[in-house]
Amino acid sequence: MSEMSRPLEGVKVLELATFIAGPCCARYLADLGAEVIKVEAPNGDPLRFTAVNEGRPFGDQEDTSFCLENAGKKCVTLDTKSQAGRDVLEKLLADCDIFITNWRQPALKRSGLDYETLKVKYPKMVMGYVSGYGEKGPDKDLPGFDFTAFFARGGVMGTMYDVDSSPMLPIAGFGDHQVGMYLASGVLAALYRARETGKGDQVTVSLFHTALWDIALFLQCNQYGDPSTQYPVSRKKIANPLNVAHKTKDGYWVQFAMPRYDFYYPTFMKALGREDLIGDTRFFPQTALQDHLVEFYEMLHDEVLKRSLSEVEVMMKEADLPYAVCQTWNQILVDEQAWASDALAKVTFPNGAERTMVRTPVIFSETSLSSYERASFLGEDTEAVLAQLGYSKEQVSAMIAAGEATGCKRIG
Repeated sequence: MSEMSRPLEGVKVLELATFIAGPCCARYLADLGAEVIKVEAPNGDPLRFTAVNEGRPFGDQEDTSFCLENAGKKCVTLDTKSQAGRDVLEKLLADCDIFITNWRQPALKRSGLDYETLKVKYPKMVMGYVSGYGEKGPDKDLPGFDFTAFFARGGVMGTMYDVDSSPMLPIAGFGDHQVGMYLASGVLAALYRARETGKGDQVTVSLFHTALWDIALFLQCNQYGDPSTQYPVSRKKIANPLNVAHKTKDGYWVQFAMPRYDFYYPTFMKALGREDLIGDTRFFPQTALQDHLVEFYEMLHDEVLKRSLSEVEVMMKEADLPYAVCQTWNQILVDEQAWASDALAKVTFPNGAERTMVRTPVIFSETSLSSYERASFLGEDTEAVLAQLGYSKEQVSAMIAAGEATGCKRIG
């Protein structure tokens, strides 16, 4: 069978975005075969300078964070506030199918880069817009990061922890990656229609709305007022204790996932060696259990704590019951399934270090995996891209000399 071309070959994407959500979307489109040009300000995308936050070496010689979000793109450095830089940007806009940005609306409007302005000049263009809080409402222009707009205001940190504990330590990029992939689905749908009708659109995905969608199942449950849905709650009082993680005697946490309590209960009690509880009216059916949640939780806690992780795994596998070990990141790096399913890849950086990187999570059967190389250095592709736009070497050199564009400037 001959391999099919990548789905987005021939599609041109312009990215004017920083940090993670917007660049993540564009990186995925690059994986699908699109030509992606990323425009950075002369001082670079701030993500190039977050090494200390992530405990990695500073500089572009081993910039795993920038690589994760920007592999497969051409990186151009322009002062878009200068006339020459803005002229280049306009040529890139005129040539692109998709324009992705996360600039806040006031800045876009001041720069004439808002959708209402651009659609007049480029009616077929699809604009993918990343927002903190959306485009309407009193807080639409607030700065938004996933720590604030997604985790905090979006109802994750304020609810998803044991009531006797404290809010979780949020993971940078967690909400951003979801926004980026949601945005990709939207811009591809809009691109399909633009190809069919000649009419583009703006697609907006916000961190805040994404979080609300992610917690939507229990957000609607909360409205009924049942104590088990008024998060944060005690882990001992979850309405279905078969959906709670428990600790083994050798210190591992195992997450059970048996959402149909009445269906799984008899099989699980048998696997646990507690056949005596199968007919116990305190714990079955689930409606009766609600008056005995703490008692059942403590029984289950004690039973799991008697067993090692290997014993729990054998017990669950033999009964064909759903579970997973709560893995640390070190465990994921050597997880056989992660490697076998092509979720992970090795990348060698310019300093010779080989690091494990994560692929975007969409796999095609008829298209091979895209190569995973390091992302471009700051300004590395400026001269080549401007040459493609028709600029002579002398013109490019003059722009660089005037500070209107920059070539490759390594930062470490």
